[in-house]
Amino acid sequence: MRFLTAGESHGPQLTAVIEGIPSEFPISISKINESLAKRQGGYGRGKRMQIEKDQVEILSGVRFGKTTGAPITLVIKNKDYVHWQKIMSVDGQNVDNSRRVSRPRPGHADLNGGLKYQVRDLRDILERSSARETAIRVAIGALAKQLLSPFGIQTYSHVINIGGIESASFTQSNPKSLETWIQQVEASEVRCADIQKTEQMKQKIDQAKAQGDTVGGIVEVIVFGLPIGLGSHVQWDRKLDGRLGQAILSIQAFKGVEIGMGFEVADHYGSEVHDEILWDQEKGYHRATNRAGGIEGGMTNGEPLIVRGAMKPIPTLYKPLRSVDIDSKQSFEASIERSDACAVPAASIVAEHVVAWEIANAFFEKFSGDSYVEIEQQVKNYLHLVENY
Repeated sequence: MRFLTAGESHGPQLTAVIEGIPSEFPISISKINESLAKRQGGYGRGKRMQIEKDQVEILSGVRFGKTTGAPITLVIKNKDYVHWQKIMSVDGQNVDNSRRVSRPRPGHADLNGGLKYQVRDLRDILERSSARETAIRVAIGALAKQLLSPFGIQTYSHVINIGGIESASFTQSNPKSLETWIQQVEASEVRCADIQKTEQMKQKIDQAKAQGDTVGGIVEVIVFGLPIGLGSHVQWDRKLDGRLGQAILSIQAFKGVEIGMGFEVADHYGSEVHDEILWDQEKGYHRATNRAGGIEGGMTNGEPLIVRGAMKPIPTLYKPLRSVDIDSKQSFEASIERSDACAVPAASIVAEHVVAWEIANAFFEKFSGDSYVEIEQQVKNYLHLVENY
């Protein structure tokens, strides 16, 4: 499967064309919209979230609530476009150049993109590099989650760090009830299962906002129900952990990724890092622990997948850093676009959905077919082989 996205932050819409999705999979638009609503929530979001109420439209590839096997086109309208039509004019007629950007913002794509593409209005760069693009990727991931659901694969996310305020990872907390844990995450304004840490994180965000500053953090994605053997060891670009790393780091403002123990493995002996292999009649092959985070040798090992991403503080500050005007070459304070004090809770939703897409891609590579019935049979056959190995 593959997809392409198009659209600018203040353009008329965001668009995605997805190819390679098999036929006869049930698709719910309302479930996609639920994911989009979660992305727009979270403590510390800016004013734009009060303007945009994202709703997806499916223009092709789905009929009577099921995929047809044809390319699927998704569209999310930008409601704020009505105020930007002249600024974002396509035909060059009746234009408004009042929002031209000549002062690149530190930490953004503005200057590098302007130099690379030789454009003198940096709006041509910032409009596409904006994290607004993640809205359509969440919609794509929400579609992927629905493709995985019939096979018992579920993806969740939560926040474990905002501005240095740390909460336990899923493995550390080891909740007795997954359902209760999910409810706690969803009830938190910062998507943190720890009530006390939630309040501390909110205070940190308020402090940053009062100072005209921003804070980053760490999100964690957990995937349950994965069969053994998604991904492969045979080529570098087929290793699932490599793909997941690329997916996480492709999210705007993400600067680090780790799976399982991650960088912590550097501080421990091998005996404290690797997971012992067990077997019993009920579970079959499984691990005594899950320090690897569900992936060994580039393949899933049947344990829950644990992947984390580190998001830097948003570089658009209300106490701007110094920059240089590309016209005059004089030093100025960087331009200000609407922004958030903290987008980590929303970023956890984005991470959850880009991971879901990568898992779906690996799943349908392993169990290839043109229809749900064909794939379902392949899955059953494979699970039988694994059970009797």
